[in-house]
Amino acid sequence: MDRLLSQQEIDNAFKTSNAQAVVDDEPKAEPYDFRRTDRIAKDQLRTIHLLHENFARSMSSSLSAYLRSYVVVNLISVEQLSFLEFTQSLSSPTSLITLGMKPYDGSAVLEINPALVFPIVEMLLGGNGKAPTQLTREVTEIEQSVLEGVLRVILNDLRTAWLPVASIEFSIESQETEPQLLQILAQNEAVVTIGIEVRIGEASGMMNLGIPSIIIKMLRQKFDQHRTVRKSLASGAEQERMLKLVRSAAIHLDVRLPAQKVSVPDLLELREGDILQLDYSSNQPLELIVNGSRKYSGEVIGVAGKRALLVGGAATD
Repeated sequence: MDRLLSQQEIDNAFKTSNAQAVVDDEPKAEPYDFRRTDRIAKDQLRTIHLLHENFARSMSSSLSAYLRSYVVVNLISVEQLSFLEFTQSLSSPTSLITLGMKPYDGSAVLEINPALVFPIVEMLLGGNGKAPTQLTREVTEIEQSVLEGVLRVILNDLRTAWLPVASIEFSIESQETEPQLLQILAQNEAVVTIGIEVRIGEASGMMNLGIPSIIIKMLRQKFDQHRTVRKSLASGAEQERMLKLVRSAAIHLDVRLPAQKVSVPDLLELREGDILQLDYSSNQPLELIVNGSRKYSGEVIGVAGKRALLVGGAATD
């Protein structure tokens, strides 16, 4: 036979249930990374994204001309990472170029994946640009020297892409092959990373650019000015675009006489040739209807033996 619960046991069960509900309703704490206090604003990230979209388009044309081969360049990502996360995301070994950013005190990092380096070097030396089967070896000093012409093309396009915000002279400071040997920033400092995919014939690979967030913050006022100018230009361009679209549109115009009420018997007796007398004075303004909406008022005049409407101004309520 089942045992009945006492009142004390029932009360204890309810207390336990209520306590559990209170615990479940408490807000949950989220971890905060104090190393990320130097993150930059999303508006600046959007501007950086726009700058490097232009950079990718320009580099596609420049490299195609320099390598005499069809080159496709696409911007893949713009992110904020710690310098440690950035270096850990790179291939090893790879081709790493430390870039000066005069007149600003700091350095950026450009990484060109071996999947791109070896085909480019082969093309520059007269080959067909097909990637070798083994991509794990280090880039030699001779290969780095061969790449310098390509780097000058890339840095020139990068400088041009940044001109709307700031005049930055990107220059080669040093070259490395191992990401862990880079010492331009502390591991916990933030960088803005730009990932770019480059396709040259059958070869494809990534090019990654890392810019210290501290330099981006130095340029905050210039970013704001660029955004303001871009908005005003976009506004003017949008107005011009809309005008081009509506210039060829057909507009329906009507001139409306004042409304007149008639009785139902009079309406039923209307016949062809009947004359309706309207409560309308000849000097009373008429309404000009544009696509069904009252827009202007005017008066009837005679021009070359025809009736016309002399527009007097905007319609009033």
